[in-house]
Amino acid sequence: MPQIIPIKELKNTSEISEKVHASEEPIFVTRNGYGDMVVMSMEMYERDHRMMEIYEAVEESEEQIAEGKGGDAWEGLAALRKKYGI
Repeated sequence: MPQIIPIKELKNTSEISEKVHASEEPIFVTRNGYGDMVVMSMEMYERDHRMMEIYEAVEESEEQIAEGKGGDAWEGLAALRKKYGI
């Protein structure tokens, strides 16, 4: 379940850090009752960023296939594995 806190609780950064790392989920911060920002661990950010890059590569590949520019799937998969260390 996502954690939601008001912006005034950001004063206790150590506690926020502990919560983020313990739950492995972002904390949503509100300001005047509305969503304002998200706090997450560096590990979570890097994981999400890496996944976004993979999704973008898949989308680009699908566009190339639709345009008839597809290549060998095994070569493409090997390149992705090398690039992202999977």
